[in-house]
Amino acid sequence: MQTHDAAGKELREVSQATVRFAGDSGDGMQLVGTQFADLSSLVGNAIRTIPDYPAEIRAPAGSLGGVSGYQLNFADEEVSTPGDAPYVLVAMNPAALKVNLRDVQTGGVIILNTDEFNEANLTKARYESNPLEDDSLSDYQVIPVPMTRLNDEATKDSELPGRDRARCKNFFALGIALWLYDRPMQPVLEWLMHKFGKKTAVLTANARSLRAGYNFANTTELMRVHYRVAPAKLPKGRYRRVNGNEAAAMGLVVASCRAERPLVYASYPITPASEILQELSRHKNFDVRTIQCEDEIAACCAALGASFAGCIGATGTSGPGLALKAEALGLAVMTELPLVLVNVQRAGPSTGLPTKTEQADLLMALHGRHGEAPAVVLAPSSPGDCFWVAYEAVRLATKYMTPVLVLSDGFLANSAEAFAIPEVKDLPEIAVASVPENQADFAPYRRDPKTLSRPWAMPGTAGLQHRIGGLEKQELTGAVSYDGANHRRMIEQRNRKISGIAADIPPARVEGDDSGDLLLVGWGSTCGAIKAAVRSARAEGHSVSHLHLRHLNPLPQGLGEALKRFRKVLVPENNLGQLCSVLRSEFLVDARPLPSMEGRPFLIREIRNAIEEALNQ
Repeated sequence: MQTHDAAGKELREVSQATVRFAGDSGDGMQLVGTQFADLSSLVGNAIRTIPDYPAEIRAPAGSLGGVSGYQLNFADEEVSTPGDAPYVLVAMNPAALKVNLRDVQTGGVIILNTDEFNEANLTKARYESNPLEDDSLSDYQVIPVPMTRLNDEATKDSELPGRDRARCKNFFALGIALWLYDRPMQPVLEWLMHKFGKKTAVLTANARSLRAGYNFANTTELMRVHYRVAPAKLPKGRYRRVNGNEAAAMGLVVASCRAERPLVYASYPITPASEILQELSRHKNFDVRTIQCEDEIAACCAALGASFAGCIGATGTSGPGLALKAEALGLAVMTELPLVLVNVQRAGPSTGLPTKTEQADLLMALHGRHGEAPAVVLAPSSPGDCFWVAYEAVRLATKYMTPVLVLSDGFLANSAEAFAIPEVKDLPEIAVASVPENQADFAPYRRDPKTLSRPWAMPGTAGLQHRIGGLEKQELTGAVSYDGANHRRMIEQRNRKISGIAADIPPARVEGDDSGDLLLVGWGSTCGAIKAAVRSARAEGHSVSHLHLRHLNPLPQGLGEALKRFRKVLVPENNLGQLCSVLRSEFLVDARPLPSMEGRPFLIREIRNAIEEALNQ
């Protein structure tokens, strides 16, 4: 639908929009992108976002390696990905344009800060000619804006020095974007007052730059059309924007409150998991204790020690840290203590691409410990689902006295969506492994007949003295045992305990037809792209369904039967086919991998093309 605003410019109703802000790592693209996302949530749109951080900490200004970005997809209905290709690109310099141009939709809008398209910056971006002057941008709607100069004029009366005033131009770009999508300025101005209320000069300069950008877009003849996305018809409830790390932290806090046990989170800072530690450190009022340890090994051992003391012990890391925690995880298996480990996966091996996403730690999570050391492995499917999976991890860890690994990733950790805040009454019960009432008959390895978990005996409690440590324990008594037959029995009991959890989790559920030509099986952050691609294929009449796994060990009941009801099985993963190999080995099905190892999440069109290829083979 098309109308006109008070200035006579066309206001066009659209159902969905994708916008990307891009510039140098110091240009504040993440900040204004987050503000735009918050505004979109505030007006009722469904959103999904993804930031893109440079892998180099201090890449040279204006270089291709220093480009930072933030993409937002918002719509009047549910969205499951941050969008394949932006319709609007705001590029603050030539490098930002060159890195992101290949993703922009043909015919899309490109807003350029022309003041930065000088010879030096063009050379840094490896341009042989100025794209503003040749025909390389002829397929797009180019809006040239001298942002640096206009921002300087707007902020010159503030008390900030020139260099600091130049840093406000990201708000000039935000002002243009607000006009372009018919967004109000007032919430951003209120945020600036809250953020910089004690720094009057900073507040004034950024507010003036924001207004100047909005007014420029409203008055210039270069922009004759702007857009409006109606509120989405979301289920009733209270919502807040969360990224995956924030949601995981909240899930741990809520679970510890539900279990009525203190939460102790011990961690060593590592990208992209550090934000969980930072978020939890803000919640001391909920009996949360955070420890920044000297290394990954110490962090895992400290969390396990907290569990021994009766707390909810948790730790977090990324791939390299998971390798270091392997021995302590084995100790958690041997001592049969509850422990939650959140692994926010990133591209490896070694340091790899520390700011890029990947799903290549699955086999390590399943098998990366010496000896027979089974553990529960879970994987959230969206930023908001990180809350529920973290909560589920605490539930299973404390009920079954076992370590639980949560496989998040860089995409989920940093991307955001509108999260429906749950009611307390809707939270699952967390049943902590109990100690027998008859303490005179206490045996540290006498197992619950239903869960096979041993009692959680608090140290210092009269009558509950028992040995702890990495040596094999005698069945029932917990005394150190070197007997081979006892060792085998204890290994089998620990394995049965983990495999028995399959009866305590939802069975495998296929979205779409229960049988047919093609089943896509995914785990973790691939969910959104798979869901959108399958929905598109089914709308065209194809026999395609989707099965997504949140529980990876043990696998849900009915999974093998579901796989065998389809002629073909395709497994998209951000690795070379790790889940695919597990499914082939476990269920003897001819599952085929769809690997992606580019440090970014799947695009919908990539999976859609793979569906067409699989059906046509």
